Amino acid sequence: MNLNGIKFEHVQLETAELAWPVLSLERSKQHSLVDQIVDAITLLVSKRELRIGTKMPSVRQLAKCNGISTFTVVEAYGHLVSCGLLSSRPGSGYVVARNEVAAAQQNVVFQATPTAIDALTPDLYSGVSDALPVGAGWLPPEWYGEATILEAVRHAMKIPANRLRGYGHPLGFPSLRQHLATTLTDKLYAVEPDQILLTHGATHAFDLILRTLSKPGDTVFVEDPGYSNLLSLIRYHGCIPVGIPRSDAGLDIDFMQRQLALTKPKLMFVNTVLQNPLGTSLSLAQAHRLLGLAEQFDFWLVEDDIYRELAASGEASLAAMDGLRRVIRVGSFSKTLSPVLRVGSISASNALLPELTRVKMLAGLTTSEINERAVYHAISARPYRRMVERLVAQLDAGRERTIEKLADVGMVPVARPRGGMFVSAGWPGAPTEEWNGKLVADLALKSGILLSPSDFFMLRTPDSVWFRFNVAYADSPLLYRFLQSARSLGR
Repeated sequence: MNLNGIKFEHVQLETAELAWPVLSLERSKQHSLVDQIVDAITLLVSKRELRIGTKMPSVRQLAKCNGISTFTVVEAYGHLVSCGLLSSRPGSGYVVARNEVAAAQQNVVFQATPTAIDALTPDLYSGVSDALPVGAGWLPPEWYGEATILEAVRHAMKIPANRLRGYGHPLGFPSLRQHLATTLTDKLYAVEPDQILLTHGATHAFDLILRTLSKPGDTVFVEDPGYSNLLSLIRYHGCIPVGIPRSDAGLDIDFMQRQLALTKPKLMFVNTVLQNPLGTSLSLAQAHRLLGLAEQFDFWLVEDDIYRELAASGEASLAAMDGLRRVIRVGSFSKTLSPVLRVGSISASNALLPELTRVKMLAGLTTSEINERAVYHAISARPYRRMVERLVAQLDAGRERTIEKLADVGMVPVARPRGGMFVSAGWPGAPTEEWNGKLVADLALKSGILLSPSDFFMLRTPDSVWFRFNVAYADSPLLYRFLQSARSLGR
């Protein structure tokens, strides 16, 4: 058999259940033996000849049947583990962990060279580009209520002189933590101020949780599609992200149970309410099943709850249902105030919070008391609730307009959002080398539009060409002229 120039010859190993292909390795080739082994096994997984959960030959077996050193096999297996394709189980050897990485590598032709969208990916967060930020995660300043925020910042700058000494409280500004504890206790679950740790936004919170509860090689479950920056952060920590499909119907719990039978996750990150990028919320029934699985298989649930204030009351809350026993709740103010005020929060059990605090201090000492004071003054001010209500109304109207206008260019929602900032929508039909999300996003940048293709949010290979649209920026005629022209390219 010959796949992409790599030759295989099937032989039967004594202890293998299936025939294992002898790799046609060439020592004279420019690529090292290690690289050739990695490429060959990656190709087998992407072609589904090796499926998730398949037990790999031992190091000795693979070395023997290919006539190579065991050291070469160890190094190759190490590379495959580090990229998440294989997992290593003490006493059990190596197994195929997932095939999404292989699929991404198989499609490397889409991204072999840097494109404009790769270069400007930071603008999804920084806002320094002049491009129309349709794919960005922030709202226009005027949508937030500029007067309330500026007044809060001015008030925070009047910090007492004696507060300019030292670094501040390790947990964060006490008045803000007290306010959060009171609000959460009234609306969701009982929590004390000393169970709340303030952070530099939600992403900082995720980083502290990963630093505290995981180590390189650990499996971490995420939603697929899910928050793009989180996927990169998990890999940065040397952990293996495993995607649990999420759709209009919520999480694929059956798929998750099959994955739990194959691997033991340390953590799972989940957007219960107004999930990014789909805008959907978990039902109470699914939330109960998720908590049951976390209890049965003994892993932590990290509830990304940053969109809670934009959602209708009564939506499921894992933290409320669990009482912070194995749920860690992450909050933020970037969606209701401003992303410039880098303030987030972690709510956790009394047993866990001291260690999270210790890691926070080791990694960067305390957070900004001035920012935290500004947030406290903003959310405790009388206009704040009315400001959030206006924001929700604007988002609701913008979301409906966006769905209607996208329909005019043949795009349909990937899921029907229940609220929030985003509509994810696309054209039917599988991506190809000539027609895929990254290619369209690259063309969009050349037209002055910043798009977020599905590739940013998914571990799996997307089965259609879709994008996440920020409804606050999706009214521009420039956008729909571009989408109409891009649609004709895909026909």
